[in-house]
Amino acid sequence: MRVILAQPRGFCAGVERAIDVVGEAIRVFDAPVYVRHEIVHNQRVVDDLRSKGAVFVEEVDEIPAGAVAVFSAHGVSKAVKSEANSRSLHAIDATCPLVTKVHRQVLRLRRLGNEILLIGHEGHPEVEGTLGQLSSGIRLVQNIDEAERVAVGDPEKVAYVTQTTLSLDDTEEILRVLRRRFPSLQDPPTDDICYATQNRQVTVKRLATIVDIVIVIGAANSSNSSRLVEVAQSLGVPARRIASFDELKPEWFRDTQIVGVTAGASVPEVLVEEVVEYFRSEFGAEVEDDTDGTREDVYFPLPLELRTAGSARATPKL
Repeated sequence: MRVILAQPRGFCAGVERAIDVVGEAIRVFDAPVYVRHEIVHNQRVVDDLRSKGAVFVEEVDEIPAGAVAVFSAHGVSKAVKSEANSRSLHAIDATCPLVTKVHRQVLRLRRLGNEILLIGHEGHPEVEGTLGQLSSGIRLVQNIDEAERVAVGDPEKVAYVTQTTLSLDDTEEILRVLRRRFPSLQDPPTDDICYATQNRQVTVKRLATIVDIVIVIGAANSSNSSRLVEVAQSLGVPARRIASFDELKPEWFRDTQIVGVTAGASVPEVLVEEVVEYFRSEFGAEVEDDTDGTREDVYFPLPLELRTAGSARATPKL
């Protein structure tokens, strides 16, 4: 058996920044630091941060008044920020800058008089945060059927934005319908689907031409991991999503010669290493890196307040 490790895979810049935000907040302000929702969709990451002093909650009203609170990488609504302010929380925003960019687009497009169609998945934290940037004038479109039915007040003043972790192909199919129905549909200034999502999907498409099965490491609630499975399956290649190596089943690999392994943007490399060790021990697999992938060197700095607070704490008093 050969195992080909996708490149790129695993952590993106937004996820690395969000994890670093929580770690630095604990260092600067001391534990406990409260985090609304999972900082990213990966249990190993969440458990590691919890062991260091992070306390994960679902809603702001679970956080003691005046405490340090971190908003997850997925972004939050204006209502959540308002509630945090009313409770005098020291709120630190770990929203991925690419999600923040979508929020700004929503506000700008609405100021220009557009109704906004958000292409995304209902219930996803990022979608809830984006919808919550406006009190009205924004509608969710999840699929082609909804694109065919969605109604707007003025077909000449319609714009769209997208969730950052969608399937490129599925999104384009929805847009074809919307552009047919609303010829004046306004595009966002830049593509909303993030670079990491695009790179990982393109890599899976390439691997699908040479492997017998694709294994995607990622949480069940990880949108970008689910999309990687769908991309492989759409090309006729079997694909399985696992949270960790202990979910792998030997019967999946009967008569398998080449396995492609990738990981969603919230997955630490240690989970990939454990999957690699499984294939080596169970099948004597030879493991190689995909050498044709895109090199990622994107970096997002920590929020200014953390950088300045960290510097102040590190500077000894004279």
